[in-house]
Amino acid sequence: MPIRRPRDADAGADPLDAAQADRVRAVLALGGVSRDDLQDGLQQVRLRLVERRARGEEPPRDVGAWAVVVASNLAVDWHRTRHRQERVSERLTRLSTPDDRVQDGTENSLQALAVAEGLDALPAAQRQVLVLRYYADLTVPQIAEHLGIPLGTVKSRLYAAAKLLRDRLHVEEAV
Repeated sequence: MPIRRPRDADAGADPLDAAQADRVRAVLALGGVSRDDLQDGLQQVRLRLVERRARGEEPPRDVGAWAVVVASNLAVDWHRTRHRQERVSERLTRLSTPDDRVQDGTENSLQALAVAEGLDALPAAQRQVLVLRYYADLTVPQIAEHLGIPLGTVKSRLYAAAKLLRDRLHVEEAV
């Protein structure tokens, strides 16, 4: 007969609430993770939080911020393993499929594609801080703390990323 151990009251509970899970998915998507892999990425973030708890480590002060940083790191890893052109082709294929939810489809789709391609063209470190700052809504000090890099490094990466993205979108606009 198997031995039954008392279960922790929180052991079966999801370590992320719905809003945190949505932010994680958004960060993963903005980091270039394909739609098919978003759920796997979310599960990886949950797993890392559960593993942290199982090791007896203190829970992060801000679970939501910690989760989006982990998601951002996962996206960087995922991005490094995929060929950039494959992702662009996939996005173009999705854009060519009509979507009933988009009323003025063409302009919004082209704009979304231009931003996605611009993000893809950024170096991984710059893309990471840009997504954490403007899409995950973390402050510069939070990003520095969670990534373990100096505040000035975060600021310079944000500046450089924004400039590259702005230049790229401006060039695309002029054509």
